Amino acid sequence: MRVFPEDFMEKYKNFHAGYITIVGKPNVGKSTLLNNLLGEKISIVTHKPQTTRNRILGVKTLPDAQLIFWDTPGYHRGKKELNRAMIEQIKKTLEEIDEVLMISDVTRPFGSDEKELISLLKKTDKPIILALNKIDLIRKDQLLPLIDQYKDILPFKEIVPISALKGSNIWDLEETLKKYLPIQPPLFPEDYLTDIPERFLVAEIIREKIFILTYKEIPYSTAVVVDEFKEEPERNFIFIRATIHVERESQKKIIIGRNGQMLKKIGQYAREEIEALLGVKIYLELWVKVSPNWTDTARAIREFGYYQ
Repeated sequence: MRVFPEDFMEKYKNFHAGYITIVGKPNVGKSTLLNNLLGEKISIVTHKPQTTRNRILGVKTLPDAQLIFWDTPGYHRGKKELNRAMIEQIKKTLEEIDEVLMISDVTRPFGSDEKELISLLKKTDKPIILALNKIDLIRKDQLLPLIDQYKDILPFKEIVPISALKGSNIWDLEETLKKYLPIQPPLFPEDYLTDIPERFLVAEIIREKIFILTYKEIPYSTAVVVDEFKEEPERNFIFIRATIHVERESQKKIIIGRNGQMLKKIGQYAREEIEALLGVKIYLELWVKVSPNWTDTARAIREFGYYQ
């Protein structure tokens, strides 16, 4: 237990701080919401489901509260070891937090994955807030019946309609979330944003470009590992070498593309974003390697960083 000086406690006597896990089925806008809340991109976003594979920490400090978010993978019960690993990350996070923020997409029907997630959330005694996302895509008269439908599913503390993409009602959501956090001093410095290492962010940016530029099963069969990250401060320069792992030789050919054009495009798009993120010049070297059936191999999943 942390012990604070009396004057420090007086300063923060009405301050709320704690951990909030963001959960939901794939592609409901969890990462988009986190990036919007923080005002910075720390979690990759694509229109394809299951883009997020790891839980991502993001910290938002307000004058009277510190919201510490865990963005978790989309809840999807697949047969592969990678799917099981992602569900375990969600379960683990639920044991470590003060509050749950569930995101639901109002444009998509209530499905089996969401029902399984609801069953999991029924086991927690933590306060649960529901954010109904993408309200900009439905008519106003459709919203109230949806809210009534969800009221019967779980004893949500509050239900907040939002648009993560447009930023609608994000302030209302922040105000709602902080009410249910413990009263205590901040747990991180005021300017702290995330604990994600730069290597991880680089790997995620590369993987995001693969999601955007390729199709079918290719994005879901890829993992990116940064093998070398060499900084040269005097030149304001970083050399990065990364390996894109795929499961089959045919996937490797698609990632490389004709005359190497696809790999070149992935590298170009990733390099531009990494340079903007880190504020230095980047030399990015990409290699593609076949790692057969890695998504169903526990050892490979651990080596590629998907167990924490």
